[in-house]
Amino acid sequence: TFYFRYYFVFAEGIKAGELNYITYKGYVFKTYEGKLIQSGFMSGKSAKGTGMIQSYEFKFSVVDEQVAKQIEESSSRQVKLYWRRYLGTLPWRGNSQYVVDSVVTVKQTGTKDLL
Repeated sequence: TFYFRYYFVFAEGIKAGELNYITYKGYVFKTYEGKLIQSGFMSGKSAKGTGMIQSYEFKFSVVDEQVAKQIEESSSRQVKLYWRRYLGTLPWRGNSQYVVDSVVTVKQTGTKDLL
């Protein structure tokens, strides 16, 4: 039960958006915590058929310091982050169930991918 709650990878994937921030914080276990802003259009009944701009905040944790530094350098750019979702959080792994393992691409507006 402990393994499935804290170490079993429930889901994994890639999220793309603009990096809002990444911080290094904690009292006993210092971890990297960040937020990615995903924007797009919303349609359907909730938008009354008109199509509205919406944004979604993806909060994540980073365990690897090298990956965190790479994300820090990508501040205010479009990034694609590879993440894994666990069912539970551990203090040394961060505050989020979503743990980012790597940066797939970094893109400035109107340019080609940098990675």
